[in-house]
Amino acid sequence: MTIAVGADRLARAKRGFTTRNVPPSAMTRVSAAPRAPQAGDLVLARVTEIGQHRTVELPTSRKATLFQGDEVVLAYGNRYAPDQFEALVPEDLGPCHMAAAGGVAGRVVHAHAKMHMPTAIEPVGVFVRPDGRAVNLADFALPTMRMARSVPAIAVVGGSMNAGKTTAAAALVHGLTRAGHRVGAAKLTGTGAGNDSGLMRDAGAELVLDFTDAGLATTYRTPHRELERCVEVLSGALVSARCDVMVFEIADGLFQQETRWLVEQSRVLRQVVSGWMYAGESAASVVAGAQWLEQHGLVVGVSGVASASPLACREIEAAIGMTCLTREALWQPETARGLLQMLEVAPARVAA
Repeated sequence: MTIAVGADRLARAKRGFTTRNVPPSAMTRVSAAPRAPQAGDLVLARVTEIGQHRTVELPTSRKATLFQGDEVVLAYGNRYAPDQFEALVPEDLGPCHMAAAGGVAGRVVHAHAKMHMPTAIEPVGVFVRPDGRAVNLADFALPTMRMARSVPAIAVVGGSMNAGKTTAAAALVHGLTRAGHRVGAAKLTGTGAGNDSGLMRDAGAELVLDFTDAGLATTYRTPHRELERCVEVLSGALVSARCDVMVFEIADGLFQQETRWLVEQSRVLRQVVSGWMYAGESAASVVAGAQWLEQHGLVVGVSGVASASPLACREIEAAIGMTCLTREALWQPETARGLLQMLEVAPARVAA
């Protein structure tokens, strides 16, 4: 059964950030016919019980309060968040959950002990095209651009969720901007949300993109070739925008399956990344993480939550002989220039 969705109904629905690249003209009908949704499919759903997520992040990044009975437009996706939920794309259009405030629909299978029950939703139907195909975020992804210009890129990875990766990446963006560079920033993996991108813009980045611009609501359980396509799309777009240096953030910890594969095995990422920065939550994390990361490329700096502690910094510097870079240090143009000078390998050639 196909249900028409009028402009008024769509305007009243609260759209998640993940759906921001999809025009309203693509959301005029939903199908309630039985189907197995795919990651990235757009769904119109009704909120049946308010749980952990009491708001949904709109395409503008404003947090809209949810009420029982609200209709929301979300994208199906798998979520990996050790501090919150693990969720999977369900196998049917039955009741499930809003697994992330950025607008991800999934069925929660595991939760951190501090979490409340997830916000429950009941799908009305999947948005479909006239031919019956589901409307998917991938249909509105940026194109892959073939670039030949060499651009240095530093990727920030960390020990865990909330290790200080975004803070370090944004501080590096700010320092590079103050040093006179045209900086492009991208979040390569994670769960769709706008906060991190907003911080990168505030730090001075000329262009900020993330995996949702490559047509992915999340990157958990994404096939490897799709992860590499995401790297190609985002790096190509930044170079095309005439950025002369790139800063990437890769979500979660080194042992998260997509992160580990990208760092250890992705040929495309190795071609793009010139150097690594490690962000850790403790001295032990920074020391172990930086030493592991050195096996896979040049480590130009360490930072993260641990850098807020002078004692932790002292432990790190004694153990690995690298300066632990605070947020304030990364803001300085002299620091940014020094990190770029450390890129002893040839800058990556973006060849998407």
